[in-house]
Amino acid sequence: MALAHQPSIWDLAEEAVLTSLRPARHALARGAWVDHQPGWVTGSDAVLEVLLGDIGWRADRRQMYEREVAVPRLLRWYGGGEALPHPLLTRAREALSARYAEELGEPFVTAGMCLYRDGRDSVAWHGDRIGRGRSADTVVAIVSFGSPRPLLLRPAGGGGESLRFPLGHGDLVVMGGSCQRTWEHCIPKTAKPVGPRVSVQFRPRGVA
Repeated sequence: MALAHQPSIWDLAEEAVLTSLRPARHALARGAWVDHQPGWVTGSDAVLEVLLGDIGWRADRRQMYEREVAVPRLLRWYGGGEALPHPLLTRAREALSARYAEELGEPFVTAGMCLYRDGRDSVAWHGDRIGRGRSADTVVAIVSFGSPRPLLLRPAGGGGESLRFPLGHGDLVVMGGSCQRTWEHCIPKTAKPVGPRVSVQFRPRGVA
């Protein structure tokens, strides 16, 4: 896959390394919370180079009203028994499982990946409510690689001001508690020139 990206001038490490896991917690309404840690991964471009390669990205289509349209991003799903494309991602999943063991009660198992090729790619407002996330509290951890894009959150059903977390270049955001049921999140389109971004979402079994 030939997608050009602009390396971060703030992250010049040649080797991908996890820094100390110390996210700042933001308590939300209705039992939800978000943890945020910019730059958790240093040398993140080394991981991005691998993720922009041939790892089995697929272009999906979905039904919208009376016509079928392309999903505006590429997707890749790794099940629990499938090797991840870069060893740092395995270490990241293990570190997150250890950090959130008490709140989650189980390890992170799957890794869903989204490739936003440019500002035209996006994901609409939604919550991860397929499976257990529909009725029970859970935790979803996202590590971002590449050009920063804002993750917006708002109460489910709309209304109220949205919260904004810029994510890219090894940043971490973790949505927990009732967040998937009582809040929605999105990555909006942008007319600004932006390079590719890959979002890696770690989830426990049975949450999508």
